[in-house]
Amino acid sequence: MTIVPSAPRFEHLAEPLGIGVAAPRISWTTDAPAGWTQAAYEIEIRRGSATATSGRVESAEQILVPWPADPLASRERAEARVRLWGSDGSASDFGAWAAVEAGLLDAADWAAVAVGAAWEENEDKDLRRPPLVRRAFAVSGVASARLYITAHGVYEAEINGRRVGNDTLNPGWTVYSERLRVHTYDVTDLLSDGENVIGAWLGDGWYRGRLGFTHHGHTFDMYGDDLSLIAQLEVTHANGSVTTIATDASWEAHPSPILRSGLYDGEAYDARQEVEGWSAPGSSREGWSAVATRPAHPERFVAPEGPAVRCTQTLHPVEVLTSPAGHRILDFGQNFTGRVRITVRGEAGDTVTLRTAEVMQEGEIYTRPLRAAKSTDVYTLKGGGAETWEPRFTTHGFRFVEVTGWPGSVEDAVAEGAFEGRVYHSDMTRTGWFESSDESLNRLHENVVWGTRSNFVDIPTDCPQRDERLGWTGDIQVFAPTAAFLFDVSGFLSSWLKDLAVEQRREGTVPWYVPVIPGGPMWTPTRPGAVWGDAAVLTPWTLYERFADDGVLREQYDSARGWVDQVEALAGPSRLWNTGFQLGDWLDPAAPPHDPADAKTDKYLVATAYFAWSARRLADTAAVLGRADDAARYGSLADEVRDAFVGEYWDESSGRLTSDAQTAYALAIRFDLLEGERRAAAGRRLAELVAEGGNRIAVGFAGVNVVADALSATGHAGAAFDLLFERECPSWMYMVDQGATTIWERWDSQMPDGTVNPGRMTSFNHYALGSIADWLHREVAGLSPADPGYRRIRFAPTPGPLASARAVHLTPYGEASIAWTHAQGALSVEVTVPTGSTGVVELPSGSHEVGPGTHHFSS
Repeated sequence: MTIVPSAPRFEHLAEPLGIGVAAPRISWTTDAPAGWTQAAYEIEIRRGSATATSGRVESAEQILVPWPADPLASRERAEARVRLWGSDGSASDFGAWAAVEAGLLDAADWAAVAVGAAWEENEDKDLRRPPLVRRAFAVSGVASARLYITAHGVYEAEINGRRVGNDTLNPGWTVYSERLRVHTYDVTDLLSDGENVIGAWLGDGWYRGRLGFTHHGHTFDMYGDDLSLIAQLEVTHANGSVTTIATDASWEAHPSPILRSGLYDGEAYDARQEVEGWSAPGSSREGWSAVATRPAHPERFVAPEGPAVRCTQTLHPVEVLTSPAGHRILDFGQNFTGRVRITVRGEAGDTVTLRTAEVMQEGEIYTRPLRAAKSTDVYTLKGGGAETWEPRFTTHGFRFVEVTGWPGSVEDAVAEGAFEGRVYHSDMTRTGWFESSDESLNRLHENVVWGTRSNFVDIPTDCPQRDERLGWTGDIQVFAPTAAFLFDVSGFLSSWLKDLAVEQRREGTVPWYVPVIPGGPMWTPTRPGAVWGDAAVLTPWTLYERFADDGVLREQYDSARGWVDQVEALAGPSRLWNTGFQLGDWLDPAAPPHDPADAKTDKYLVATAYFAWSARRLADTAAVLGRADDAARYGSLADEVRDAFVGEYWDESSGRLTSDAQTAYALAIRFDLLEGERRAAAGRRLAELVAEGGNRIAVGFAGVNVVADALSATGHAGAAFDLLFERECPSWMYMVDQGATTIWERWDSQMPDGTVNPGRMTSFNHYALGSIADWLHREVAGLSPADPGYRRIRFAPTPGPLASARAVHLTPYGEASIAWTHAQGALSVEVTVPTGSTGVVELPSGSHEVGPGTHHFSS
């Protein structure tokens, strides 16, 4: 018998270099024969020539187990490996080593200050020209080198003319005044004996660039007005000595060839202004000047918990269009977030302008949905041969690109590969796949995937194209289960939740979006609102459910409890949250374009339902954390709110809710607010409403993630499939039939006549309405966690009208999958359970308990 434990993983990091945890938790998977189960483990830790061991630990746990040795010190590197014993007495050899290295864990580790340009900048903040900064230095006998780096703004670093890493838009967007990420790079191979140069490009980004979406303007300099690099290069020599090159007054600055840069507006670049070899040894010092220095505030520094934003795919135009006005327009065939890279030949001074848009209308790119975002990149050639350029410090949400000023034939350039669509998002590991016998359904699911990729750009944004791109709490609250199946979002969302807690403390409630920026009178000052504020409780629970991470529950507990306590105070003894401002079932298709909150479902019914659900989940959270008193208190509170909900909103005489709408019934069922015959009656009425509405969807953000589940749970899966496959507007398949390649913000972002919805708020790349994919994964394909982290897996397919479906998910324990076919009433199912998990297969013929391995069933 061969048992092979994987190399361990530390926390949720694919790349544990510069980790910010001194005692990182350890996880592993196991390749073992079917039926083998772990009974004990041993973790060996190697630090240089010294080793330590956990000894044999009698435990079946293999996910996020405690660090078994002394905590890491700043900069310390260690290696770990695992061996296992089975319940049958078998033993493995030690698996492969994996390395982890701490970053700078203490503010006292920092010598760097913030450095930037000392010259007076353009008073027009849209036209501030960013600097290059650099420093030359000499070293020899390099054994290893680490670069610890962040910025006020965004940066790209270079050493000796070579780019450091492949990340973009670092350090990302956090609440900079309290949390500023520091990335760590191994730059050993970039250094050489003798003279070296380290330098960086800088750009505004979120730190001081234009942000906001108010009717009356935007906010500049949200976090500060300096554009500065903070870097510390530590070179360890062969003799063990260390040379530190930190940002200080010895650095110098030069105007960048980037003339202007902004996340909303795009970038203008004049290649004639390039400084040849500026980050390489021996380059000219002409035009360089002393930097301005400012405090770095290392007490704010944190290590990344998730992956950086990177280019993950390259697309090419599928067609070149000519508009009625004679403009040349590239169609990339896919709406996405990213940038266009061009390779162009022309004369010095030739200027190429690229304007992006999600959609076309009347044959031209349609930019009204961009609102105040210019979404325009401009490149001025230096001449003398092929020039390749891509903007550095912006991204756009687009499918179409209008090209003007191209020197030569655009068609020929496309044929030669001169235009590349570079797809950018946080580089999360893909973990989930779904496909079925219906191609429209597969396209819908692919649209959900693209919507996730487009909007998971350092934070979970609402849209990638207009002057907004904010981390709306309600959107991710309803979508997090879908995202957690498709991608490893564990570190990505745990980081964002820390910022949510910071902003909650500062704002006095959970904000509508995190980080917080001024948003006009509707959003500022922040008021508590259901669905959105409930992200404080429900999103940590989703991460626990999907990744078995009770640490995120512990880290966010005060935030979660603070939210429920606040709602309890607002509701008072009645236990009904029936006062104050609420968005309710936002973007119900019945709502008029100018008032997205004008939904069919009573907004206070929505608020009270969510109050009950969050109180229940908080009680569950307290129980997991061993807080028995809190578990009892919030469990009782949830019971009281449920009873109040029934008393206020259930009409016993009619057997209906007072708000006779799809979302109302879906919430009442999914949140377990109705029992027995009331629940059954609610399910019947929900199915009737679906049929009465011609199977067209009638829910907004508050109902979209629960309506199909509520139907399935009450025996009306057929009605859920009727909703799913309806082609008329509003419906999911209407988007597909209209040619959507992502999920829209509104059910009718594009109207049946082909025009764009007249509402001021119209995006073609949101993800909230794509939360139906979670139902596809769990109920249609039939793969869901029965215990946290998929320690126990439920396999329960619902074929409906489909002939086949399959789902694959990389659980924390390894790959789980289900594939089924359905023909002539016979259901054939194959499931795979990873080592460390068990499965329960629920079929019409009965329930089956299975262990690790692949199993076949017919029913």
